[in-house]
Order: sequence, then structure tokens, then C-alpha cells
Amino acid sequence: MYENLILILDATLRVSAPLILAALAGLFSERSGIVNIALEGKMLSAAFAAAAMASVTGSVFLGLLAAIATAVVLSMLHGFACITHRGDQIVSGVAINMLAAGLTVTLGRFWFGLGGQTPALSDGERFTSITLPGADAVADVPVIGLLYSELISGHNILVYLALALVPVCWWVVFKTRFGLRLRAAGENPHAVDTAGISVAWLRYRALICAGVLTGIAGAYLSTAHSAGFVPNMSAGKGYIALAALIFGKWKPVPVLLGCLLFGFLDALAIRLQGVDFPIVGEIPVQAIEVLPYVLTVLLLAGFIGRAVGPKSVGIPYVKSR
Repeated sequence: MYENLILILDATLRVSAPLILAALAGLFSERSGIVNIALEGKMLSAAFAAAAMASVTGSVFLGLLAAIATAVVLSMLHGFACITHRGDQIVSGVAINMLAAGLTVTLGRFWFGLGGQTPALSDGERFTSITLPGADAVADVPVIGLLYSELISGHNILVYLALALVPVCWWVVFKTRFGLRLRAAGENPHAVDTAGISVAWLRYRALICAGVLTGIAGAYLSTAHSAGFVPNMSAGKGYIALAALIFGKWKPVPVLLGCLLFGFLDALAIRLQGVDFPIVGEIPVQAIEVLPYVLTVLLLAGFIGRAVGPKSVGIPYVKSR
């Protein structure tokens, strides 16, 4: 029983990593006043860019840079539409999601001829698991050995990076001048403008931060969690990250817990496949696959309560004269 729990928690961290990164990306943009429903499309595009670049060059780090660059470019496109031209933020985000879903498959077919997929990546072209010092030596030690060797050790570098970025993002948003101005732009942009600070430039910088984080999240999907790109491999993770952001009330630690909750339920659902339960027998795979999504919404909505976002989020800012 203890071993199964450790294995589920181990899978939880792997599943949660892209959600954490995407939710932190949404935190930056929405704290500045920009609704970022385009997280899904940015992740998907970044996943394709990372796998394609890693496959062509043989370097996973060049793949990571390509993923970040792609997500930042899409973030700037998003900003151009909804900051410079004050367009509808939801519509522009949905447009980016649709563009990403179609363009990644089209480019994949044109470049690689594999039905929208990229070639399978070798170990040298992807992020592999890291064995921490002493993990093999203590693996046979009861309780502590399994906890360290399986749960703490054995993840790839992007999992550790995702967890490390939570306190970093908290510090940036709540303890720096940039973070103070960022939050003010989302709450009262007119006050920021009156202080002589450019609201548009603040929001563009927030979208750049969001682009970097979604780029890393996308690279994780195709070069760490998987060994290549497949069409629509983000599978709604951008929307789940956005839900975790809302239910976490735009605060890094509660957002982290929301992402871990979904990851835990997803990992648990995988372990439940093929298990015979008393009376009901074996549950269909489809019902188990949808279980994490249903339970996440019910648990978060039931225990977190009503979430009130930044006052100016989603509202185009018109500079006062």
C-alpha cells in the first residue's frame, strides 16, 4: 500500500509539472489584466517547436529555446491584438488556440510526413530523469529509501524547475516593484497611468513572462514527458491550468495545490484502470479517464469557494487624456 502511494505521488509530480508552469504563466498575464485563455495554444505550439527543433538539431536545449521563442511570439501576437488594438481578449485567445491546433499538424505533415507527428526523439534529444546523489544507495532502506529514490529523485530537470519557479514567481509578484506595478495594472490601470507608468508596456512584459513559462510547459510535454510531438497532445491542459489559476485565486501556492490535486487524480485514475471493484466490477476506461476532470472541478468548486479576480482583467485599457 505504501509503495503504491509513493508511485502515485511520483506520477502526480510528472503530470502536474506542465500545469504548474502554464498556471504560473496565466498568473502573470491575468494579474496584469490580460485574460490568457490562449495558454492551450501556446503550450501546443511550443511542444511542436521543441520536438521539431530537437529532432532536426539533436539538441534538447535548442528545442527548449525554440519552444520559448514560439510561445513568446504568440504572446506578442496576443498582446498586439488585445493591448495595442484593444481587441476582445477571449476572442484573440481562442483564435490563437485554433491557429495552434491547425498549424502544428499542417507543419508536421509538411516537414516530417508522419501525419502531423514529429520523429521519435532519442534520449539525447529529450530531457531524461535525473538520479540524485545517494538515491541508489538508500533505495533499499525502508520508507525513507523509497521516498527519496522514487518520489524525490528520478525526475527530469523541468519537473524540478516547475516546482522551484513557484516561490520565485511568488517573490516576483508580491515582493518586487515590478510585481507591485503588475498587480496595480490589473486592479486599477488608471492609477498606474497617473503615476507615469506605461500600462501597455507592463502588460506586454507580463505576456513575455507568460510566454517563457508556457514555452517551458510545452517543451516538457514533447521532450520530457513524451518522446516527440503528436497532434493535440496538450489535451486541454491549458484550460485545466486556467481553472487551477482561478480556483487558486491568482496566488502561486494555492495554484500549485490545485495543479497537484489534478495531477494526483489523474495519476490515481491511471492506476485504477483494469482494477475489479466489488459489485460494479471493472470500470470502463472512458469513465476513469474523465474522472480527474470531474473530481477536480467538484473538489475545487466545493472547498475553495468563490474566486474574485483582478478588477480590470479582461477589460481593454483606454489611456485617459
